[in-house]
Amino acid sequence: MKISLPPPPAAPAPVLVGFSGGLDSTVLLHWLAQSPAQRGAGLRAVHVHHGLQAPADDWAAHCAAQCAAWDIALQVIPVEVARDSGEGLEAAARHARRTAFAGALQPGEQLALAHHRDDQAETFLLRALRGSGVDGLASIKAQAPFAAGSVWRPLLQVPRSALLAYAQTHGLAWIEDPSNASDAADRNFLRLHVMPLLQQRWPQADAAFARSAALCAQSQRLLEDTDHEALRRCTVAPGVLECARLLRQPHERRARLLRQWVRNCGLPPLPAAGVEAIERELLPAAHDGDAQFAWQGARIRRWRGELHLLSTTLALPPHWSVHWDGRAPLALPDGGQLDLLGAPRLEVPLQVRARRGGERIQLPGRTHSHALKDLLQQRGLPPWQRRQLPLLFDGEMLMAAGDRIIAAALQHWLDEHDAQLRWTPGVA
Repeated sequence: MKISLPPPPAAPAPVLVGFSGGLDSTVLLHWLAQSPAQRGAGLRAVHVHHGLQAPADDWAAHCAAQCAAWDIALQVIPVEVARDSGEGLEAAARHARRTAFAGALQPGEQLALAHHRDDQAETFLLRALRGSGVDGLASIKAQAPFAAGSVWRPLLQVPRSALLAYAQTHGLAWIEDPSNASDAADRNFLRLHVMPLLQQRWPQADAAFARSAALCAQSQRLLEDTDHEALRRCTVAPGVLECARLLRQPHERRARLLRQWVRNCGLPPLPAAGVEAIERELLPAAHDGDAQFAWQGARIRRWRGELHLLSTTLALPPHWSVHWDGRAPLALPDGGQLDLLGAPRLEVPLQVRARRGGERIQLPGRTHSHALKDLLQQRGLPPWQRRQLPLLFDGEMLMAAGDRIIAAALQHWLDEHDAQLRWTPGVA
């Protein structure tokens, strides 16, 4: 069966191919390498060296030799796979691989992966067996934003049998991973036992499952359009939802909105237990309640009638310190940002650092200083944001705590220059 490239875009994007050396990625890389337009736009490969099996070094060497023969630049990235993460070795390896890909991808570049129709069918079945809804059953997307660029799966509609025929026709050599012969992993069990049995009765079973996944993806896109508007109406700040507005949404849509909210902030997917906990404990809590749900390094916390989405590790490093003149936004270690709006720069660069305790500040219209801790409590700054709060100093004098509390001297300068200090806390 002949495989042809889809019509190239008017201005092809540079492509980084995830190259394991197996059949699928070998076909993908060779296939793209046959396109002069793609080579002209940019084509390179990345091999993630997990080191989980004895021949892992040989696999990396095979990929290097293959890329050299095809005149394609290859980046080999060694990774440490966490064996005690609690998510299983397969999932941990997948996470390490995804992190490596994200680090290698350049702005505007496409990460090309070799998922095919059989993969799509297996993913659909796996998620159906786990009780997934339409979002999960949409399975693998052909194209989606990823890291600094996007991920692209051009072979998603092609059966694996066609890839094998292509490889044999072109005399390609590839690596056979011995773990693929074991049915210990759920996906391998489906591939080795379930799918062949289904195809004895329904030869086009893989195509039917892939088609169902595509239909679910269509439904998902329609739902997401409505979700986006509903989520906008419930959002009061980055990473913050108002409980009262969320409660006005139908129960079923609330679950979708919560998952979308978490996904938009780049945190691990919210599990079903999280949705249940929010419905049972967080949303009905009293206005001054402080209930929370935590999972995989993230948490949702109710605070004064709002849901706050947080990383459990959000805080400025205790000894972090930089000088800032306001000319450009200052990226903070927690993912937040400081901006000076309306003025070209501060007259004197200020030191920006984390809280260390005991700070005092003199407010506009006051002749004495106040303990910063007391002011933060009075103004209702959530406890977790107090650990993220950037302090701005002129020498030993505290000039501002983010944009929440500003000293008399700095406020006078801001007013004179029609300027504004803005602090955006990190949320993930």
